[in-house]
Amino acid sequence: MTAKIILASGSEIRAQLLRNAAIDFTMATARVDEEAIKQALLAEDASPRDIADALAEMKAKRVGAKNPEALVVGCDQVLALGREIFSKPETPDQALAQLRALSGQKHQLLSAAVIYHENQPIWRHVGVVRLSMREISDGYLSEYVDRNWQSIRHAVGAYKLEEEGVRLFTRIEGDYFNVLGLPLIELLSYLTLRGTLPS
Repeated sequence: MTAKIILASGSEIRAQLLRNAAIDFTMATARVDEEAIKQALLAEDASPRDIADALAEMKAKRVGAKNPEALVVGCDQVLALGREIFSKPETPDQALAQLRALSGQKHQLLSAAVIYHENQPIWRHVGVVRLSMREISDGYLSEYVDRNWQSIRHAVGAYKLEEEGVRLFTRIEGDYFNVLGLPLIELLSYLTLRGTLPS
């Protein structure tokens, strides 16, 4: 019998990506203190890549403990400007500050996924996207945040490339699915090779 798949995330975008790929799965939000974990890892001088991976594993482990027979997919996305990590903005002012910091700079989005099965991590991947943001006037950024706050409050870096945020960039290098927060191609390839998905 094929193991059931559980997405350990409340992200509607990640869920929609799996639905679009015709994957049969359920969702279970992992209750973890992401900020506390992130701060502890930063205190240990962990890299942005390691932080994304650790957060994804923690979510998979938490949900996997209650569903050991399932394939539990934990995910996390980190925005790195050099060694600085950005979180989702809590206020419009924070969103504006993030965008000002990113303006004219190159940064990375790291999208991690870890699969837990029988209380063990059995697969992991961190996808990397490199983005170049153009120099943007304060006036445009203020108006952008005002227009888009309800949407961008859920996005690290305070932008969504699938919306008006695409106008902020001059170059994007990497897989679009990683921009959306899930290394989908690599995940589907693993599930197919494992025999969970028909080939």
